[in-house]
Amino acid sequence: MEHDLSPSTLSELRRPRVYPAVSVLTPTHRREPENTQDPVRLRNVVAEAKKQLEADPAVTRERRLDVVRQLDQALTEVDLTHAEDGLVIFAAPGEHQVWSLGRTVPERVVLSDTFLTRNLVSAQAAERPFWVLSVSADRATLWSGGADRVTEDGAGGFPLTRRPQNFDAERQERIGDMPSTFRDEDTRHFLRDADAAMGMVLRESPRPLYVTGDPAALSVLDEVGGATKEAVHVPHGGLAHGTPDAVWQAIRPVIESVARKSSDAVARELETARGRKAFAAGVDEVWQSAREGRVRLLAVEENYRVTMRDAHGDHLVPAESGDLDAREDIVDEIVEQCLETGADVRFVPDGMLGDATGIAGILRY
Repeated sequence: MEHDLSPSTLSELRRPRVYPAVSVLTPTHRREPENTQDPVRLRNVVAEAKKQLEADPAVTRERRLDVVRQLDQALTEVDLTHAEDGLVIFAAPGEHQVWSLGRTVPERVVLSDTFLTRNLVSAQAAERPFWVLSVSADRATLWSGGADRVTEDGAGGFPLTRRPQNFDAERQERIGDMPSTFRDEDTRHFLRDADAAMGMVLRESPRPLYVTGDPAALSVLDEVGGATKEAVHVPHGGLAHGTPDAVWQAIRPVIESVARKSSDAVARELETARGRKAFAAGVDEVWQSAREGRVRLLAVEENYRVTMRDAHGDHLVPAESGDLDAREDIVDEIVEQCLETGADVRFVPDGMLGDATGIAGILRY
């Protein structure tokens, strides 16, 4: 199942397809007893997708059979034992993808000529993805981080390894000779290459970057690096050869500290915007501002969800889940729209926005 939504991946997902491009969404659960319903719910929503394909006169028999095969193949790739909060299946003639999301989604089937991506975009923004580069004298490992985990990532040719003649990093650590190792020109060249490779990754997929390593390694990166100069440095050796859990435990306190500072900064910015009359609050007001491209910064409480419907094209009013014209993922729609117009989107702790009722924006004008 997919997790990492890079800009190039999103662009590919948004590419027009031969009709029908089917998007199947269903909420999932991480723990018992809620997750016991997930297999049945998933089968039912896929069955509904097949039913809609059968009933659509615009879908030829050949294309219907192709997409049904893609849906069946996608089902075999779903791993509900490692489910998160939402699942999205995309299927079109000749292709399918399965996405696991750390943010809930409404149960839905959509047939169109493009895939429905707003829930992926919102989940990615809520997860606050980041990179961790762990360096040592003989290895540089890249980790992709999210809300509660890191996983090793092969982007940019990582991991990079160095096997020079007569090089024994473990022996040098034992005899306390690591500083001289990092003064070695070959080691400096290796770390310069790691920095250059990291720069390529950041150009393809910009995210906050954290760099772990012995203080001597971080000092060399400060001297020879470019892409890593603005990173948050975490003095912690051994992680280039470490496990994802070890990296997560080392980086987690730093991530949480950065998140707290970010939330505090958002709160101050929102308060200033109120005084300047550049403030929008509540889903209807923010939705209208987002449609006009006026939102500079969007703040959303982490678990805020609301179902609305569009009243005559100019206002949102509350609706019940399941209503014919209900927009159950209106918050995700707003997040995607704001990102599309260059807004900074921040997810903040529940209750932080007070009378703004879960969502607020700072306006450009």
